[in-house]
Amino acid sequence: MAGYELIRSRRKTLALEITRDCRVLVRAPMRLSQKRIDAFVNAHTDWIAAHLETQRKRAAERPPEPTEAEIAVLKERARVELPPKIAGWSAKMGVTPTGFRVTSARHRYGSCSGKNSLSFSCFLMRCPEPAIELVVVHELCHIREKNHGPGFYALLEKYLPDYKERKKMLSI
Repeated sequence: MAGYELIRSRRKTLALEITRDCRVLVRAPMRLSQKRIDAFVNAHTDWIAAHLETQRKRAAERPPEPTEAEIAVLKERARVELPPKIAGWSAKMGVTPTGFRVTSARHRYGSCSGKNSLSFSCFLMRCPEPAIELVVVHELCHIREKNHGPGFYALLEKYLPDYKERKKMLSI
């Protein structure tokens, strides 16, 4: 199979990766021969074809990249709509975040720092209301439980018993 990008590094094994933009990456050890790499890729052509097709379908379903103006609108909307949700849920949960900010992060809808400051991606505003509420409550739970252990999920379920259904509404 032709048409892959080769990335050599100080690794010990070969690996295949299909990126979001449908590129085929082969990660290989520095001194591995091209012949062995080609044989590895050829042995995995079915896997590559299946995963390329999956990524193409996902790419077709993804909304187009937003313009700077659209991002500005999403950020403003987040700055207006999220603080009342944070305040309401903070009061219900008995927690107090130390700060709040809106980012344009593309791979994470929200985060809670070690100092209990909350960050939310403006792209969260593209999600349905129950999903937005889930992310707010999720991050507020991190004020009490800093990890994703059983205690964290017990706390999340206490406030949002349907969190698993809400999670399915998230789409990054």
